[in-house]
Amino acid sequence: MNIIENIKVALASIRANFLRATLTLLIIAVGITCLVGILTAIDTILFSMSDSFNRMGANTFNIYPSGDNMRSRNGGKEAKKGDAIDFRTAMEFKDSYGYKGAKVSLYTFCKWNSTIKYKDKKTNPNMRVAGIDENYLSASAYDIEVGRNFSVNEVENGDHKIILGAELVDVLFDKKAEKAINQIVRVGNTRYKVVGVLKSKGSSMTASNDRRVFIPLLNAKRYYGYADRNYTVMTAVTDPTTIEDAIANATGVMRNVRKLKAVEENDFEIRKSDGILETLKDITTELRLGTIAIALMTLFGAAIGLMNIMLVSVTERTKEIGIRKAIGATRFNILFQFLMEAIVITILGGIVGIILGIIVGFLVAFFIKGRFVVPVNWMILGMVVCIVVGVISGLYPALKASRLDPIESLRYE
Repeated sequence: MNIIENIKVALASIRANFLRATLTLLIIAVGITCLVGILTAIDTILFSMSDSFNRMGANTFNIYPSGDNMRSRNGGKEAKKGDAIDFRTAMEFKDSYGYKGAKVSLYTFCKWNSTIKYKDKKTNPNMRVAGIDENYLSASAYDIEVGRNFSVNEVENGDHKIILGAELVDVLFDKKAEKAINQIVRVGNTRYKVVGVLKSKGSSMTASNDRRVFIPLLNAKRYYGYADRNYTVMTAVTDPTTIEDAIANATGVMRNVRKLKAVEENDFEIRKSDGILETLKDITTELRLGTIAIALMTLFGAAIGLMNIMLVSVTERTKEIGIRKAIGATRFNILFQFLMEAIVITILGGIVGIILGIIVGFLVAFFIKGRFVVPVNWMILGMVVCIVVGVISGLYPALKASRLDPIESLRYE
C-alpha cells in the first residue's frame, strides 16, 4: 500500500470518527496557533521597532561621559564617572571629526518640566526644552510638518527661535500647525519666534516625543548653561556597515579632544543607537522560549488525546486488521497505515493552527501599524512539531495494531 492510499484510508477514518478526530485536531490547532501566532507577533513587533530604529538611525552613535545615565560596569565594579562633555569639548569634536560621510550633531536637555505659553493659553508643566544644532532633527528622525529647521547662523548666533512638538500645537494652536508659524511663545520669561512644527512621533519608553521644544544650541547655553552642563554628541554615518570604523575613528578624536594620555582609559562611552533594540531582542528570545514551552504543553495534551483515539480505533478495527493481514498485508503495512492516520490528523490541525497564527500576527501588525512578514520559519517549525507529535502519538497504537494475531483478529466481535 503506497502513501497516497494510506492518506485516503486515514481521511476515511477521520470522517468515520469525525467528532472525536475534530476535537483532537482543534487541540493541536490551538497549540500551533499559540506557537506560530505569538512568535509571529513578537517578530512583527521587533520588525516595527527595527524600522523605527533604522529611521532614527541604526547608523548613529552617541558619546557620553563614562558612567553617565546607564551605569557602566567592568567586572562587577561601577565605572568611574568621567567629566561632562562641555560645550567647548563638544564643539571641538564636531570641528575635528572628519570621517567621510559622517555628520555630527550636538544637543543638550535644558529643562524637563517647562510650561510653554502663547497669549492666554499655556501647556502643562511637563514640556521638555532642548538645545540643538542644525543636524539634530535629521539624525534623530524628527520630520518637519510645517515651517523649517534652524539655519547654521541661527544656531551659531543663538537666535530666539523655537521648533514645537506636535502636542504643543494641539494645546496652543487648536491642532492647526500652520497657525503656529511666526507666532511668539514664551518659555519661562523668554520669548521665542516659532519657525517650525514637528510631525507627531509618538512616545518612547520614557516620555512623549511630542512634548518637546527645541531652541538653538547657543541660546540654550546662554540661558541654561552652567560650568559642568553636559552636551551629548550624536554622529550619523551614511553607510551603516561602516559604523564600527566610524566609532573607532571617533574614539581617537575624542581622546585627543579630552587630552587623554596613551596609558589612560577612556573617560567617555560610545553607545550605538541599536543597543536598546539588541537588548529587546535578547528579552524576546526568552519570550520565544516561553511561548514554545506553552505551546508544547498544549500539544502534549493533544498528543495524549490523539493516542487515545488511535488506541480506540485499533480496537474498533481489529477485524479489519485481521482481514488485511489475511490477504497479505505485512506488519509494516499495518504499522505504516495507523502511523499515517495519526500524522494526517496532526498535519490537518497544524494547517488550521498556522492559518490562525498568521491571522494573529497580521492583526498585531495592523493594530501597531507595523510591518508584517509571512513567518516562513515558524510555519516550518509548526509543521515539524505536528509531524513529531503525530509520530509519537501514533507509534504505540500502530505497533499494537501491527502485532495483532490475524486469526484472533478475524474472530474478534
